Amino acid sequence: MAAEAGAQTLFKGVRNPGARIPFPGVICASPNEQVVHGIPSEQTKLKEGDILSIDFGVRLSGYCGDAALTVPIGAISEENRRLIEITSSLLDTAIAMASPGVRWSAIAGKMQKMAESAGFSVVREFVGHGIGTQMHEEPRVPNFVSDELLKDDIVLAEGMVLAIEPMINGGTREVRTLKDGWTVVTRDGKCSAHFEHTIVITADGCEVLTKQCPDGSG
Repeated sequence: MAAEAGAQTLFKGVRNPGARIPFPGVICASPNEQVVHGIPSEQTKLKEGDILSIDFGVRLSGYCGDAALTVPIGAISEENRRLIEITSSLLDTAIAMASPGVRWSAIAGKMQKMAESAGFSVVREFVGHGIGTQMHEEPRVPNFVSDELLKDDIVLAEGMVLAIEPMINGGTREVRTLKDGWTVVTRDGKCSAHFEHTIVITADGCEVLTKQCPDGSG
């Protein structure tokens, strides 16, 4: 579908110093306790009750877009349903708050409070990012407040393009990377959810660039 649209996929072939091979998949497919960078495989069999995070990026007409979502596989537990709903709502909240002159720390603080008030935790090792002609550009866009962010806060301005991507764990925020050098999992084995949109800051708010078309075509 990407090729038919004239787009170049972004993930396949990406190199990571900690991995022996470049990333082999066009998408990241991360079930259950996998937080991000899960490698899609025919050997991975999904079953009723699983959740699956899917991350996908393309370059079209010279510019990049990056998006992710987490979906249930059949009927899932109430805890995982809440995890998905809360993580999705964090992204919606960030988008609603994004406007020229707003400090990112205010948005990140709101996202962190919402997640932790629900009994979940915010992944620290992976954050959102600027995006443009390259997939990862400055600034780093965290989903939590840190001394580093407060010291050098991001003030949103018209024309900024950001990929906002909360990654929320059902238990501890701590993660580890598997031996493949790519797959990141929760240390306690509890599930994780991931949502992402690419947005551009406009004169009076923001526009979601990776929003699905009304007819469902993209």
